[in-house]
Amino acid sequence: MAPSLDARQDMVVVEVPKLGKEAAAKAIKEWGQPKSKITHLVFCTTSGVDMPGADYQLTKLLGLRSSVKRLMMYQQGCFAGGTVLRLAKDLAENNKGARVLVVCSEITAVTFRGPSDTHLDSLVGQALFGDGAAAIIIGSDPVPAVEKPLFELVSAAQTILPDSDGAIDGHLREVGLTFHLLKDVPGLISKNIEKSLTEAFKPLGISDWNSLFWIAHPGGPAILDQVEAKLELKPEKLRATRQVLADYGNMSSACVLFILDEMRKKSAKDGLRSTGEGLEWGVLFGFGPGLTVETVKMVTVDEVRKAQRAEGPATILAIGTSTPPNCVDQSTYPDYYFRITNSEHKVELKEKFKRMREIHDQEEIHALD
Repeated sequence: MAPSLDARQDMVVVEVPKLGKEAAAKAIKEWGQPKSKITHLVFCTTSGVDMPGADYQLTKLLGLRSSVKRLMMYQQGCFAGGTVLRLAKDLAENNKGARVLVVCSEITAVTFRGPSDTHLDSLVGQALFGDGAAAIIIGSDPVPAVEKPLFELVSAAQTILPDSDGAIDGHLREVGLTFHLLKDVPGLISKNIEKSLTEAFKPLGISDWNSLFWIAHPGGPAILDQVEAKLELKPEKLRATRQVLADYGNMSSACVLFILDEMRKKSAKDGLRSTGEGLEWGVLFGFGPGLTVETVKMVTVDEVRKAQRAEGPATILAIGTSTPPNCVDQSTYPDYYFRITNSEHKVELKEKFKRMREIHDQEEIHALD
């Protein structure tokens, strides 16, 4: 039997800020500026609720100024990686000199229960979700020769997909946070994604989606496969997304920030001219409960663009990521609190899926196909 909700809460209210601190410390170190220059803090988690919140705890753990302006976001789900970028963009562009620290920290203790005949929906979550924290620093008008902009946030939008009520739901119960996912989720996303792309890039005259770099929330292999097929994307377009999903699992709000980090590091390693796989324009997608979609239009910042920039859109100035300290990566230990290895976890799930498909023909069981 899984631990009670009380026991889970006792874990996450301590560990979520601590894991967030590790990612934030890396971002601040890369940024290279005193943490006293951080003016705003946005903290996001779907792992537990407490007062004062994880934003307060992180302020104490990092030693930020007591006057830092804080925003705590609970229970947003998987689209929130795009939400925090949109909010941080608004804060940075409308508060001159602002430097916004954004932290997304997710731990699966509240959702983890293991396979169960009585909670068929939870099987999908158990197979996909993982632990991790990511942090970024965002500001407008980077200081030349001091700050190093990585990506420019040109525009951001949020929308609710039509006819998607009940596609992804999460509910807090005595057994923990339960998720309900319909098999139609991949189809709903792939059917509507081109509209979001067209609205974002038509003003630029861009309609070739392979000309963009892609940061897509890795909700699961089926979603990525259908998006790839619908938009006729080349396999390499979702390389960074699939790499993060394979290495760490679905870390909810933190995923797209991990993907940004993976992409800029691989681009540098390969000697490409920009942080976006050598390309100029890109798109970030987050999607989750609602069904809600966040679309962020981005542009990379190469040396020429740095010299040309005056006052303009907010930029990402640094990125840091962290996974639990006793976890090498998600492919080895998908849930570090319960010490279940990936191989044990998948064997048990595989047998459960096989048996349940023979007994039930419920749509939730097919969501991972």
